[in-house]
Amino acid sequence: MARADTVRERVSIDVRPEEHRQIKLFATLNGQTIREFVLESVRARMQREQEAREVSDLIKHLDTDPVLTALWENERDAAYDRL
Repeated sequence: MARADTVRERVSIDVRPEEHRQIKLFATLNGQTIREFVLESVRARMQREQEAREVSDLIKHLDTDPVLTALWENERDAAYDRL
């Protein structure tokens, strides 16, 4: 039976030759293979998207969560709102 960390799926995309050269150049400049560079880039994008969703979820609850409301709306930080 294959171990879970060795099971892989293949993802294939078509890119224009210029895009391929750019990807290869960026990967090389970072000391990475194209695979490593693309995976790192995709993971970074997914992390940013996840963080944005989490912040969005927090903002949705500002009006109903007393702890978040107290942190968000206070006199000490109100000075920044007037800038």
